[in-house]
Amino acid sequence: MTEIFTMTDEHREEVLSMMRVFYASPAVATNGSEEIFRADVEACISENPYLSGYVFMVSGVLAGYGMIAKSFSTEYGVPCIWIEDIYLKPEYRNLGIGSQFFSFLEEQFPDHLFRLEVEAENAPAVHTYRKNGFTEMPYIEMKKGR
Repeated sequence: MTEIFTMTDEHREEVLSMMRVFYASPAVATNGSEEIFRADVEACISENPYLSGYVFMVSGVLAGYGMIAKSFSTEYGVPCIWIEDIYLKPEYRNLGIGSQFFSFLEEQFPDHLFRLEVEAENAPAVHTYRKNGFTEMPYIEMKKGR
């Protein structure tokens, strides 16, 4: 059985290790950096109002992590949860943990819009997201800086 917990300092090093693997994979368009990874984890375990981190435990083993950012969607007029990261170690994939995390988030944030980004080539993730009710948006994402 999978349990979902709020990320704490005791998870720091293992989450950082997973982030290095995740951001070096084709699932993410950017490679990140050690400085960014550490800042992200620090935000998750501190009282940061914008970023929250979760860990997925299976029989006492850390199987993966998720990070969410909180915002407001003026497009839809509701609070928004951006699912920033969701990573599962390979041996824990296809066990329904991602779907369980989405259900957990819907229970925690019932009146929120949920958004995420996915690389189109990441077919397993796209399948999971569609299965959980996510639909594609007709946007091109743009950024400036960093």
